[in-house]
Amino acid sequence: MNAWLLAAVVAAADPDTLDAVTVTATRVPRFAEEVPASLSIAGEPGPSPGIGMSEWLRGVPGLAARERQNHAQDTQLSIRGFGARAGFGIRGIRVLVDGIPASQPDGQAQISHVNLASVETVEVLRGPFSVMHGNASGGVIRVDSGSGSVRPEFTAGAAAGGGRDARASLAARGRIGGWGYVLGASTFATEGWRPQSAARRDSFNLRLHQGERADGEGWSLVLNRVDSPRAEDPLGLSRAQFEADPRQTAPQALAFDTRKRFAQDQMGLRWRGGLAGTGLEALAWVGRREVWQVLAVPVAAQANPLQGGGVIALDNDYGGLQLQSDGEMALAGHPLHWVLGLGHEWLAQHRRGYENFVGAQLGLQGALRRDERNRVAGSDLFAQADWRFADDWSLLAGLRGSRVRFRSDDRYVRPGNPDDSGAVTFRRWTPVLGLRRALGQGGAVHLAWGSGFETPTLVELAYRPDGVGGLNLDLAPSRSRSVELGLKWRTDAWSAAASLFRIDTRDELVVASSVAGRASFRNAARSRRHGLELEFERALGEHWTLRGAWTRLDAELREGPASAGTPLPGIPERQAWLHLQWQAGPAWQAWAQLRHVGRVVVDDHASDAAAAHTLIDLGIARRWRLGAHSLRLAAWLDNATDRRHVGSVIVNEANRRYFEPGPGRTAWVSLEWRWQGAQFPASAMLASR
Repeated sequence: MNAWLLAAVVAAADPDTLDAVTVTATRVPRFAEEVPASLSIAGEPGPSPGIGMSEWLRGVPGLAARERQNHAQDTQLSIRGFGARAGFGIRGIRVLVDGIPASQPDGQAQISHVNLASVETVEVLRGPFSVMHGNASGGVIRVDSGSGSVRPEFTAGAAAGGGRDARASLAARGRIGGWGYVLGASTFATEGWRPQSAARRDSFNLRLHQGERADGEGWSLVLNRVDSPRAEDPLGLSRAQFEADPRQTAPQALAFDTRKRFAQDQMGLRWRGGLAGTGLEALAWVGRREVWQVLAVPVAAQANPLQGGGVIALDNDYGGLQLQSDGEMALAGHPLHWVLGLGHEWLAQHRRGYENFVGAQLGLQGALRRDERNRVAGSDLFAQADWRFADDWSLLAGLRGSRVRFRSDDRYVRPGNPDDSGAVTFRRWTPVLGLRRALGQGGAVHLAWGSGFETPTLVELAYRPDGVGGLNLDLAPSRSRSVELGLKWRTDAWSAAASLFRIDTRDELVVASSVAGRASFRNAARSRRHGLELEFERALGEHWTLRGAWTRLDAELREGPASAGTPLPGIPERQAWLHLQWQAGPAWQAWAQLRHVGRVVVDDHASDAAAAHTLIDLGIARRWRLGAHSLRLAAWLDNATDRRHVGSVIVNEANRRYFEPGPGRTAWVSLEWRWQGAQFPASAMLASR
């Protein structure tokens, strides 16, 4: 497989030119090829449903993006195996949206508020340098809406697929006076591929910035909102259920009407300026997320007075402040760019639990069973230096000190249910080092080393494996050491990158059990990940482009609940992605895409596994242009061969309902209208009066 991919990189003649890309995920804007780390840039995926972030991330090596067909649980993301344990949301990965953290101080992240209509680029940083962004072991995902364009643009689009999914969106970008703006709004609704999987979601994003660039000097404001009034949860299927009919739903989901509703509002403010040649940056953000969810916890289990019930109600208020300074100096006669900063983040959570029944009727909010106030505060100091100590050599070094404190105040103290209040604090210094040597002709090799620190999230602390109430304060943070050897090459015709890595982790956070949508966690003694990542892009003459990515990841326990060598659950052993595109001028476009996911073990003892599968997607699009207007009509087939497959797994599901099926052949159609002009229509009307 490796030889085939590398041969594809160099197989064609008379190529078009590929553009170099500047990235910011390492805090210092640099060309991607100059960064001594594994870094991928995902551009706009072309005609697509516009529903989930996985559409943008499919071609990133080392990253597994699993659409679960379960909009109550969000997209399942993992980088080099970190985050695979998450039953919902994102863990082990730091997420930034327009420079504003979408991750909480405990490491829990959400991307449901990302409005895909306004996204311009996505950067994915993997490996040791992810620790410089905070509580993340696997990597960093940086989503960016870009800047307001000099020529205003307006886009309206819609997509429908499978007779069940529909999305409509609006996007605009431009400049008014000295301010640039980027706006996106979308609505999505689905009847669901399985019973009890319908959902609706509305989202909005606005970015305002001074100057020509959103990441330049001046003020920048980001506002976003997401509202999902109902997202049903079909739960997973057992092996027998999946093989009998992958479109069925667990009876428990129907009996309890398992569902979720959530809403989130967030605002971020950024200022950047300079003083005596030193750059200064201040970032502040605040937000609120409300969640209400019905789980399929059996009524009999709630007879235990220590049980927290089957309905969850969460009110999360959060925010943060970050200050950063950067500049340049000479060291031994060679340029050195430095960054110093500090940050503080906080989360105040009001968690309540209720019975999920009233009398004999299931799926209703009943009596109160849990009431607590939880607080998380994280403080960080960080320093980074980028030293080009020779013409072909550079050194990037960083150090981060983190302190994260969890505190819980129990407000539900009853006979038989004692006070479960408690607190715990975690501290750690994490260094990272990267050495790069340019090889000439567009090539470079790098070696990176670093240590990682990942605290359990508040969700992972929320439940004890023994079923007793209160936080699981016995959980410890995981600690990792990683080393990476990378090779990058870029010419006018093609680009390629390869990374070889190894990560050793102590106190790996693993799922102890998962019952009816509720998971508890524990620490495993030691684990190891080692693997190889490849990616490439090649222009094949005037009309064709070939892109690909391949990942081999061996993740296993070294000590823990199972014997040494047992694979870590939830992590694909192999992944491959290949995308061939034909473009005939601005009018016609066609593409074929291959997606391969290897075998995925479902629990700590490797008692079962989701089989490997390969999916093929085919599509065609036509664009018409008339002056400043353009119209694009596209049609495509996802899973064109109608392959039965598991979309994702629920790790250590106690009832052995591990499998979340992926959809069969799905036909999609989309329509997009775009206007681009020299002056926004509203401004033209005002000028004519």
